[in-house]
Amino acid sequence: MKLFELLDSVSVQKVQGSTDIDILSITTDSRQVTKGTLFIAVKGTRVDGNEFIEKAISAGAVAIVSMQPPLKSATVVWVQIENLTAVVGCLAAGFYQHPSDSLKVTGVTGTNGKTTIATLLYQLFTRRGYTCGLISTVENRVGEIVLPSTHTTPDPISLQLLLSKMKEAGCTHVFMEVSSHAIHQHRIAGINFAGGIFSNITHDHLDYHQTFDAYIQVKKSFFDHLAPGAFAISNADDKRGKVMLQNTAARKKYYALKTVADFKAKILENTLEGLQLAINDQPVHFRLIGSFNAYNILAVYGAAVELGMSKIDALTTLSELTGAPGRFECLVSPVEKLMVIVDYAHTPDALLNVLTTIKQFKMPDQQVITVTGCGGDRDRTKRPLMAAAVCTHSDRVIFTSDNPRSEDPASIIKDMEQGVATADQKKYIPILDRSEAIKTAIALSKPGDIVLVAGKGHETYQEVKGVKEYFDDREVVREWFKKLTK
Repeated sequence: MKLFELLDSVSVQKVQGSTDIDILSITTDSRQVTKGTLFIAVKGTRVDGNEFIEKAISAGAVAIVSMQPPLKSATVVWVQIENLTAVVGCLAAGFYQHPSDSLKVTGVTGTNGKTTIATLLYQLFTRRGYTCGLISTVENRVGEIVLPSTHTTPDPISLQLLLSKMKEAGCTHVFMEVSSHAIHQHRIAGINFAGGIFSNITHDHLDYHQTFDAYIQVKKSFFDHLAPGAFAISNADDKRGKVMLQNTAARKKYYALKTVADFKAKILENTLEGLQLAINDQPVHFRLIGSFNAYNILAVYGAAVELGMSKIDALTTLSELTGAPGRFECLVSPVEKLMVIVDYAHTPDALLNVLTTIKQFKMPDQQVITVTGCGGDRDRTKRPLMAAAVCTHSDRVIFTSDNPRSEDPASIIKDMEQGVATADQKKYIPILDRSEAIKTAIALSKPGDIVLVAGKGHETYQEVKGVKEYFDDREVVREWFKKLTK
């Protein structure tokens, strides 16, 4: 591809040299530069790409894109762009021949439920015979091929490459999580969305966005930029649900359990066997558990209908699905019939949803024992709120490590303790070692009790002092189940 073709869709300040040159690859990482590369010198939060320009030229870069004016020593084509971060995705989209134009891409944003909604949509359309792509926190899928996932939403170049692979594989639909970081950092620039879904919003990521209002506005901006031909589906029961779609040009639709909506459900039964819902007066049984999943089901159903699937096909197939790994995943010991629920819940609202669901099922003589922690180097304001939620709705609580990252796990727990009411002080104990914490919770339980292990869900690592070590809550649980049977 010629450089001038790539630059056609972006605003350029200055060009030094001829743009009639071939671009063989595109990157923001100087380590990936080879002969014929366009190197985009992005100034990020941790690394400034401008510091690696000379290295990139030495490695074979034929053109540089930067916010800075050309270096006097520059011997390659130099393109100066004012707001570079905002257009990296557009440049990548151009290089990969605008793959999203050939795909029906649905973006899912919100604090909780993104993974479940995106995964259910992928499962639903796949079962209906479509070849689909999935971009999620848990995994990325190109058709049936599973690719590792390192971020909720990949960087803009990786994202366009992934969409390109999906196009080449014959995918017709793509379902992707859209994080607030991805929106704010313009990672989704250059994507033509067929539609967007809003799940809910609660306090999260304030370490990054600083204020809750800023967090809301970032989420809202996703819908503000949807095209007139797209659809926008929002949770009308969330008090910010209508605000999200306030300025969108897309076709507005709402789902709800409590208020008037286009896609309305009533919970008829809510048991450990699943949910019985009346969706727009049509009774359907679903295998998913908990009232919070009723919202996820409605979001998926609404999106499926907006994407052209018949209502009966959507409901019939949805009734067969089980959701995403690590989302209210139930493990039961074979002998003692002890139930352990592993869930990704890592916000106060998500914890409350899971614990409220558990309380609906438990018998008066059953204990709820919760193992939870808070991530390091993340929003500290939610730590006491999470602790308050688990202590209020559990009989016993163990505070433990949950990806402490660079922070001292003991200090994180001290922050959590600030939210524990005086009456709940005797409910909790701190155990820094997560494996020991899970072991202790199982040891404290008796047959029939319910243990909730929250915070990590599908994750298979524990990050301590910048090092990711293999760790899977589910494996630890199964290991202790085996020991119980001996």
